[in-house]
Amino acid sequence: MDLMDHGAVALAALVRRKEASPVEIVQAALARIEARRELNAFITVTADQALGAARRAEAAVMAGEPLGPLHGIPYSVKDLTLTAGVRTTMGSAIHEDFVPKDDAVAVARAKAAGAILIGKTLTPEFGHKQVPTAPLFGRTLNPINPAYTPGASSSGAAAAVAAGMGPLALGTDGGGSIRIPAACCGIVGLKATLGVVPHLQAPDLYSANSFTGPMARDVADTRLLFEAIAGFDARDPWGAGSAPPRRAAPVSLRGLRVAWLPSAGNRVDPEVEAIAGAAVQAMAREGASVETVQLDFVSLEKHFLVVLQSLLAARVGANLERFGDRLDASLIDAVQKGRRHTAVDLHEATFAKTRCFNELQALFERLDVLVSPTLSAPPLPIDMDVSGEIEIAGRPAGTVRGAWYPYTYPMNLTGHPALSMPCGRSAIGLPIGLQLVGRWYDDHYLLDVAALVEQALG
Repeated sequence: MDLMDHGAVALAALVRRKEASPVEIVQAALARIEARRELNAFITVTADQALGAARRAEAAVMAGEPLGPLHGIPYSVKDLTLTAGVRTTMGSAIHEDFVPKDDAVAVARAKAAGAILIGKTLTPEFGHKQVPTAPLFGRTLNPINPAYTPGASSSGAAAAVAAGMGPLALGTDGGGSIRIPAACCGIVGLKATLGVVPHLQAPDLYSANSFTGPMARDVADTRLLFEAIAGFDARDPWGAGSAPPRRAAPVSLRGLRVAWLPSAGNRVDPEVEAIAGAAVQAMAREGASVETVQLDFVSLEKHFLVVLQSLLAARVGANLERFGDRLDASLIDAVQKGRRHTAVDLHEATFAKTRCFNELQALFERLDVLVSPTLSAPPLPIDMDVSGEIEIAGRPAGTVRGAWYPYTYPMNLTGHPALSMPCGRSAIGLPIGLQLVGRWYDDHYLLDVAALVEQALG
């Protein structure tokens, strides 16, 4: 069995038992990256640095030194996230040669836990769109079926994990960018509660809607990375220093109160509704109580776009004249639209965000977890037009955000934790994702529930 067919939990146990060395594990990851180059998952592969770190990690094992929970485990980092001494391009010509001096908090914590960085994964420019392409670096393919999108903007991260190029990845999520590619590639991805994983790169920490989070092939591995990177940081105004006590882990699904949201005001592919619905029925057979709920998330799309486009205009707009011919046309379009939004538009978006937060808080007063499809349709064709309308089940459904992933971006606006996990395959073998949403600071509880659902689904 190839070492890269093992998960992170299993690899960590092999390292501790001295049945596999960090050097062997990193070599296996690098070999898998080379073998699957056609997927174009990586912008930068840090082979020399990773092997050096692996040799030091192996020496620590042989010397009997204390080992962190991720000791010797390779992982990748989306190229939006800062990595000290390793080029971080944001997928853009603007930062083509940028090498940060410091690690992002999550990267520093993963390193402190013993993880070994093997490279930076592909992302669209500044993570701005749901197409897995960047002008300088090309297109990432879905390892399940290259004719269909791997999702974005953590496209390279999801493809790398799904193809076994290391068991763990750090992605970022500004509107579903961890959960969408997780769903498209058949893996698990977690966007934690706002502030639980400090994300100090955000230019506006007070209105942050972008998150750093773990991606892995199963819930246990996702938890392993999450627990290494989560925790209070006084530099983050949303830090979880005063979070309520952690809820006790459920020992079964019996008694779990589930809010089932098959549609959020959008058209749903019948195959997706049936497969996600079957997962909810499996929860019910294990003793969960299920209540179908109605929430209108589609109407939030215009407000989400105000937030996203205004942010891009503020962050990127000054570079248009210098780099315009080297930037993605859709990024330029988003910046130009952002410049037309007013302060009133931005405040109205904040009011809408607050209304959605209050609605979810009221829901969680009587129910434990909100469950929905992650996406309203299976992975879309790889050559989809992100600026046009999409079809679902052969019928026009609207724009890609409001039609395909209205379940994901509201959780970026409200800060609630949300996890995507695989729950089945379409008739042609495409992965289908199930999204679980919890109360603020219920991240561990959400992982506990996801593990039970994973077990119920077999």
